[in-house]
Amino acid sequence: MTILVTGGAGFIGSNFVLDWLADPTAEPVVNLDNLTYAGNRANLASLQGDARHSFVHGDICDRALADSLLATHRPRAIVHFAAESHVDRSIHGPGAFMKTNVDGTFTLLEAARAHWGTLAGDAKAAFRFHHVSTDEVYGSLQPGAPAFTEAHPYEPNSPYSASKAASDHLVRAWHHTYGLPVVTTNCSNNYGPYHFPEKLIPLMIVNALAGKPLPVYGDGQQIRDWLYVGDHCSGIRAVLAGGRLGETYNIGGWNEQANIDIVKIVCGLLDELRPDPAGPYARLITYVTDRPGHDRRYAIDARKIERELGWRPAETFATGIRKTVQWYLAHADWVAQVQSGAYRDWVSTNYAARA
Repeated sequence: MTILVTGGAGFIGSNFVLDWLADPTAEPVVNLDNLTYAGNRANLASLQGDARHSFVHGDICDRALADSLLATHRPRAIVHFAAESHVDRSIHGPGAFMKTNVDGTFTLLEAARAHWGTLAGDAKAAFRFHHVSTDEVYGSLQPGAPAFTEAHPYEPNSPYSASKAASDHLVRAWHHTYGLPVVTTNCSNNYGPYHFPEKLIPLMIVNALAGKPLPVYGDGQQIRDWLYVGDHCSGIRAVLAGGRLGETYNIGGWNEQANIDIVKIVCGLLDELRPDPAGPYARLITYVTDRPGHDRRYAIDARKIERELGWRPAETFATGIRKTVQWYLAHADWVAQVQSGAYRDWVSTNYAARA
């Protein structure tokens, strides 16, 4: 038995693969990743020589490749992380998001449906297609409004969230129309090791250590629920093992924080762990022009997964963010490796006009 993981060299996907294979009894992983800007084989360096991990460089839109992998390895589950995921990049170039998130999910669903049709008995009953999605499909919440439940209507507001909403609808339809055994999880904002440094927390850490401005959109009062990536991985495992077919489960950290408060917490930890002779890192905070259509608040109600599967996050934000900052301080070589010319060009494109 094996599982197929898509996007397993990205931030959340690589953390999931490492977490999965940390269990010596776990099934082998076939890891399909196209190694776009955020996919990084270095995330998986500790698995080099591990026969339980097979890496395949390829595109989820390649139906022939998907069919071949399923026929060869006959996985008992597909865990689908592969996605373009950065809202700012979706604003500058939405086409890639439609191709990967919509067309790619469609291609995988069709390949999975064909594969599932070849199975029989226990193998057919055990097969799962686990689709990993985001809370951003639900839109924006007003202050004081109840957190997103799985029954909240979809109101995506960015090209990214619209593409993920479309993929969620495809997964639902393939279950209801064809009977494909699917489960979907919608998570809140993840943070932790191997996070590509264009997202808020790693960008603040990397820029602060370099003495660069810490760009905060608008007034910095946008609120998000923050989920440590290791907790997200354990939540996915719980749903994959026991989630009801066709159901959606929200995975959240029970931790709403405004962006500016996150930045100040990161600065405080860096002041403690790597003090700057020039003064407190908060001096570098710079308010810049807000993102177009920036959602004001997200919040996840994760009571369903706790009630049905007994899952709750193990980390508080205080413990998770300390682990995260410590990881970046200990892995300066990883940060330097991912900050390629293409990354520097992107930072210039996104932030130069916001100053």
